[in-house]
Amino acid sequence: MKSEAKKYASRRREMVEKQIASRGVTDPLVLETMSRVPRHLFVSEALVDSAYGDFPLPIGEGQTISQPYIIAEMTQSLALKGYERVLEIGTGSGYQAAVLAQIVYKVYTIERNNVLFLQTRKLFDKLKYHNIVTRYSDGTQGWKQEGPFDAIIVTAGGQKIPAPLIEQLSVGGRLVMPVGGNFSQELLLVEKTEDKIKTTNLGACRFVKLVGQHGWQE
Repeated sequence: MKSEAKKYASRRREMVEKQIASRGVTDPLVLETMSRVPRHLFVSEALVDSAYGDFPLPIGEGQTISQPYIIAEMTQSLALKGYERVLEIGTGSGYQAAVLAQIVYKVYTIERNNVLFLQTRKLFDKLKYHNIVTRYSDGTQGWKQEGPFDAIIVTAGGQKIPAPLIEQLSVGGRLVMPVGGNFSQELLLVEKTEDKIKTTNLGACRFVKLVGQHGWQE
């Protein structure tokens, strides 16, 4: 078991060095966290050997786990300090939430697929991620009862940013989301101030569809 743990620790270090830091991610919290979170536990047993590769992987139910670099870039764009309450839309297999949970005070994550919701909640409990709160719901509506949030991260692509998410973002907060069409999007960073919304384009990306009342229809 020790040799296996060392093997995965080595793969994580290599992932961070070659895929993430080399592409411009410099946030020490993000780099350190991604060198610790066991990504191989968030994919199926059949894909464990591919878990640290530079590509997305299927997680079932027509969903994917994003490539490590995209997760690092999105996390860094939120400029997290450690005290934040973060809302994630699209729990998936739970890896992005696990990364966030190592950095921030609390993560609220919403998944609309019941199969993924149930299996990921079990995994969070097994790994003792006690600061992750899960919900089975339509993520495009956000989580009004728990808002506002210091940061919001959306792990699926929509034609526009859902209005409820903008409303539930704290003044001074940041939101990152892929926005565009069916097959390609632009990763947008939204910064909310008292009197305006500033949007920055972080570059091209490709995500599964954000389905829901304020997203794509099924």
